[in-house]
Amino acid sequence: MGLLNGSKNDEYVKLLGAWPSPFVLRTRIALNLKNVAYEYLEEEDTLNSESVLNYNPVHKQIPILIHGNKPIRESLNIVMYVDETWLSGPPILPSDPFDRAVARFWDVYIDEHCFTSINGVAVAKDEEERKAAITKLEQCMALLEETFQECSKGRGFFGGENIGFIDIGFGSMLGPLKVLEKFTGVKFIHPENTPDLFLWADSFYAHEAVKPVMPDIEKLVEFAKLKFNTSIFK
Repeated sequence: MGLLNGSKNDEYVKLLGAWPSPFVLRTRIALNLKNVAYEYLEEEDTLNSESVLNYNPVHKQIPILIHGNKPIRESLNIVMYVDETWLSGPPILPSDPFDRAVARFWDVYIDEHCFTSINGVAVAKDEEERKAAITKLEQCMALLEETFQECSKGRGFFGGENIGFIDIGFGSMLGPLKVLEKFTGVKFIHPENTPDLFLWADSFYAHEAVKPVMPDIEKLVEFAKLKFNTSIFK
């Protein structure tokens, strides 16, 4: 279950997810930030889940947020829906249209470049391919270090005083990043190379909306060994 009910109505809220998924984690953090009570249903076999196929017949993926009988799909879309539907808790997206556009831009960048680079390191066919993916991921971290300095305006999060849209998008990737660091020996978030991100990551992990739902790193490591049958995880 989620936290105490802070919704503007009494419609039932249910989340279909899987614990290792960073995209499901985004949804859980958003619901926690808004103090929304919800039922969490773990879908171990999403490809053959009747619920997943019923509520998301197009992509057949999680997360799926069900509000009343209405399914909302795709993690960033769900986070925006949660922000606009429940007024309890701090705003996730900025009120200024330009700042909102900037936040959406960077979350798309995180998915299209950072997350794909994380996957690229994990599934690389050889050392040359792995090194190229690591280099691209390091470039992503350097750019996000600059982005943090611009967006945070000297405060603790990308969103300012509290967790915002970029924090949720990027913070959900911290677990997979730590798994890669363990197996590659490369520190993608480091106090010397990315000092602001290093401090931000600690604050993100410690946040009351994040800490209860962040997956255990050792458990993620074991999951990665099973999922990615490559030499990097041997």
